[in-house]
Amino acid sequence: MVQIFINKHFFNLLIFTLTFGILLYDAIGFNYTDEVCALFLFVLFGFYMIKNSEWPFNKAFFTTIIVFVAYFLYSVFINSNTKSAIISDCLIQIKPYLAFFCVYSMAPFFSVNQNFILRVISIFFGFFLLIVGCMNPFERTIRAVMGHESYFAAAVVSSALCYLIASDFRTKDKIIYLMLLSVGLFSTRSKFYGFFILNCTALVYFNKVGRFHLTGKSITLFMLVFALIIAAVWQKINLYFIQGLDPNSEKDLIARFVLYATSFEIFRDYFPFGSGFASFATFSSGEYYSDIYVKYGIENIWGLSKEFHSYVADTYYPSLAQFGIVGVVLYLSFWIYIIKRALLYFQSSQLIKYTLVTMLIIAYFAIESTTDSTYTTHRGFFIMMLLGFSLANMKREALESNNPINPDKYESVAD
Repeated sequence: MVQIFINKHFFNLLIFTLTFGILLYDAIGFNYTDEVCALFLFVLFGFYMIKNSEWPFNKAFFTTIIVFVAYFLYSVFINSNTKSAIISDCLIQIKPYLAFFCVYSMAPFFSVNQNFILRVISIFFGFFLLIVGCMNPFERTIRAVMGHESYFAAAVVSSALCYLIASDFRTKDKIIYLMLLSVGLFSTRSKFYGFFILNCTALVYFNKVGRFHLTGKSITLFMLVFALIIAAVWQKINLYFIQGLDPNSEKDLIARFVLYATSFEIFRDYFPFGSGFASFATFSSGEYYSDIYVKYGIENIWGLSKEFHSYVADTYYPSLAQFGIVGVVLYLSFWIYIIKRALLYFQSSQLIKYTLVTMLIIAYFAIESTTDSTYTTHRGFFIMMLLGFSLANMKREALESNNPINPDKYESVAD
């Protein structure tokens, strides 16, 4: 009965979040939609824990909370910013992890009817986004409706992934998924081009279980796709890490370049735990203007000043300087945790669909985080919910399969 309740209300929450937390977020102008959705998710998770006599609290989830508490105390100790700023940033930074672990722990799954409804809604939203994209060259509708081209692309990815998750993963479903995803090309974002190339290759090549093994052919294909992705985003890589910027560069590019360059100095100066919450390259570090920007002499860069700090959180990776080298190791450990479990569950479940969805989401964040802080926004919150849902379904199928691997392995992965 508890699982039925969870399945029903998580489905409703997913649709609500996709609609108001992604598609219409900027149009309605209510900036706390993701907080409302997060609250409902945590209430649902709390209900699940209370009603479950075994208290199946994920050990990795508990470890993540301990890490954030430790960094919170460290930030207060070194006085990285005001206490209000530290609390604000801590809540923002932990949100994607809470979204993933809450959904993964509850392990909801959808009925045939719910999957059908989700496919229909995804296609409807896809048509809506297509209209917005088609009108953009004439009336700049993408920015008027979605706020920014990157937000438009994220909405496309979210809707398309919802369709793929709810599909039967037949050839027809893959074609529809790629058609829905192709709407994102209207965003004209080079990083989306790279992600789209990756999706096309993955869905065409990984259509059989045996294709997931590392062979000379698969390695060659990976290298080719990687080269194509690099080619698609080469301009940005060249600007940020090789050639550098000149005075005629776009102002937002200058701010982003400065964030990357300064982050390396912070890694060095605040070794090994970083500069603390709300100190650098995050929303809270701009709202409660951090002394770090003055200390490193970047307070007069356009978009990074106290009066105008809109580009302070314009990219995610530089913000890892807040957590130092230790934080980078912990961040990478989280993604290794996801990948190891996905591969472990795949050995038994042989579910290509959920394995691909999991890997594509990981790739999406890896690419997107180079030039956007999507990971810690409402967009990242929703996609992390999808990641938790995908991995939970892989685990459920693996445990129920006729060919389970060593059950002790499931116990050892802190599930």
